[in-house]
Amino acid sequence: MDFGAQTVIRDLSFDVHRGETFGFLGSNGSGKTTTIRALLGIYRPTAGTLHIDGRVFSDTYGARLGYLPEERGLYKKESVLDVMVYFGRLKGLTAQAAKEYSCGYLDRVDLADKATVRLDKLSGGQQQKIQLGVTIMNDPELLILDEPTKGFDPVNRRLLMDIIEDRKKAGATVVMVTHQMEEVERLCDRIVLLKDGEAEAYGTIDEVQNQYGGRTVRLRYAGTVPPSSAYDVVLRETNYAELALHDGVDEADVLRSLIEASVTVRGFVAAKRSLEDIFIQVYGEADHAAGSAPVPAGTKGN
Repeated sequence: MDFGAQTVIRDLSFDVHRGETFGFLGSNGSGKTTTIRALLGIYRPTAGTLHIDGRVFSDTYGARLGYLPEERGLYKKESVLDVMVYFGRLKGLTAQAAKEYSCGYLDRVDLADKATVRLDKLSGGQQQKIQLGVTIMNDPELLILDEPTKGFDPVNRRLLMDIIEDRKKAGATVVMVTHQMEEVERLCDRIVLLKDGEAEAYGTIDEVQNQYGGRTVRLRYAGTVPPSSAYDVVLRETNYAELALHDGVDEADVLRSLIEASVTVRGFVAAKRSLEDIFIQVYGEADHAAGSAPVPAGTKGN
């Protein structure tokens, strides 16, 4: 994918399997949104195509696809219910069916009392809920969600994740563009990490973790974690840390040394390296701080 003399996406190919949740990851500027827009025909790609069930994607598939863009597109001077019914009609629902769906959805996301309120009177998070409701209104087979939890607090983030899981249980395939590694580890079957327009890593969560190797201790504690020749502290917060163990180090010896150093250990879990740690390694501390088909769907693009 070229913009003038600048190549944004280079020789990128990946498959999304029917019924899975696929994580599309990368730092700000890595080409995630550009790739999605090129695949959907919003941008005209320099080369490459999106194939769904072996056929090249076309606009005729649109009724079976739900796309939540990073930039929201709602009519903010209209009431919530009127906007949802309008988009429902565009998706082929009758006015009555669109209204019934909208009222049920608003009740589920605790916005039933906002049905007659203008959209521009809602908070950003509330508008995001409405946008998601519009996106899934037609029970799409393929959901593409670009930063779906952006601006959400933990309670609403969990609600949104539950809705996405419900869509997956109903048979939908979900592609998530996100920076939230906790969401990825919870929901995604496979992932691709995009860096500078190319696939840096691709596969299941386990395969990507194995690719970067190493063992991690996830530690919940009180006190001060001391430096050690047995591990590197790759993430440190007030009551939580992740320790990358050096080769040959026994987890029990690390636990013993922490206790001897007067660290109050409240949780100690040995595991593969977290996606958070791998993300920081791939994209660097600065990028991390800043951050950003019936199925199966196969993509081939530049």
